[in-house]
Amino acid sequence: MTVVQDTAQHIVGGPAPAGPPAPDRLPDRPRRIGGPTRSGVLALCGAALSGFCAAVLLFGQLAPFSGRLGFVATAYLAFLGCYAVLTGLEEDRQAVRDRVMTVVLWTAATLLFFALALVVGFTAWRGHEALGHLNFLTEDMQSTGPLDPLTRGGIAHAMLGTLIMMAIALAITVPLGLACAVYLNQIPGRFSRFLRTIVEAMTALPSIVAGLMVYATWILGLGMQKSGLAAGFAISVMMLPIVIRAADVVLRLVPGTLTEAAEALGAPRWRTVWHVVLPTSRTGLATAVILGTARGVGETSPVLLTAGYITAFNADPTNGPMISLPLAVFTLVKSPEPAYIARGFGAAAVLMALVLVLFAVARVIGGRGPGHLSRRQARRAARASRRDTARFAELHAPGLSLFDSVPGTTDPSATPSRPLTEGPGHKPGETD
Repeated sequence: MTVVQDTAQHIVGGPAPAGPPAPDRLPDRPRRIGGPTRSGVLALCGAALSGFCAAVLLFGQLAPFSGRLGFVATAYLAFLGCYAVLTGLEEDRQAVRDRVMTVVLWTAATLLFFALALVVGFTAWRGHEALGHLNFLTEDMQSTGPLDPLTRGGIAHAMLGTLIMMAIALAITVPLGLACAVYLNQIPGRFSRFLRTIVEAMTALPSIVAGLMVYATWILGLGMQKSGLAAGFAISVMMLPIVIRAADVVLRLVPGTLTEAAEALGAPRWRTVWHVVLPTSRTGLATAVILGTARGVGETSPVLLTAGYITAFNADPTNGPMISLPLAVFTLVKSPEPAYIARGFGAAAVLMALVLVLFAVARVIGGRGPGHLSRRQARRAARASRRDTARFAELHAPGLSLFDSVPGTTDPSATPSRPLTEGPGHKPGETD
């Protein structure tokens, strides 16, 4: 009996074929991919306890080991081994590798977060004495001595110098860096490969070399004085390769179909780059600028060589020495006086807060992804759409045609046709 006949018998109510009864189908249960489970938590806790006991036995009874760092490393390795064994009792080899690598990645992320919190917390704790006084943010150190209390003096001149230097460096780095990245991405060739090699070599350039280069050319060669402008030049040399490399990587991620579609519509290369490539990679370009700013805002040696040192306000970057926050931290912390050390850690805390503010501003400016418009851009696009709709409605309005007669003229269909030939024997009004 075929399958078709069997199906037909079931439809018409005929007898079922003889044979063993079909087993009951169990309901499908979806497998849980992520999230903690009871067995996983028990395996993790048991492996941690086993690793700790194994390290205690090795360091206390079985082997002549010593040291806290060695104890922690041995306990962690034993923990990973025990966790792999316990997971292998229930899972296959691929799941064991996945669980172990997940634990390793979580451990690395925890260590990184702990190190960051330790640095930020220690700096804020050591500088809270200076940060508790308002004069620390509003005064300079011109009339403050090493033995003066924290109620006198501040780092306002260093904050102003840092902002001026970074503004100069960003004004130089952002257009040059983005233009160079666009050139490397859009115009491949022999010169672009050579330029990419130079940029990669400049990434490992020591900061003291950049400061010496600007000092030799700007101050010794041209006879200029130490100033914030020279420090901005030196900082831009350090920021430029970082911005170029990061922006180049971001521009490579732009889908080629977008540029091909723009060029297929007849857009020139510069319009494609300006209206398609750059807006698509806006968030990544903002991140590239942030990376360059983070590299330049913490530089000390180029500022020391090119800007000098001053304890008073100087808002003119072209005249006289100028100091930055990293240089102020270096100068204050190396002093043996506790008040100066507290001011140095307070300046470091202010520097970290300044970097955080710059990061937040950059994320607000470039945080929207492709296609996400601001309110002003959305209103502008809506107005443009309404104008286009009205213009299309006028073009396709009823009663308008290319063959309609212009008002004030005679309908050509009502005009009698002109005789084609006129000659002897041809009467007026007759046509051929």
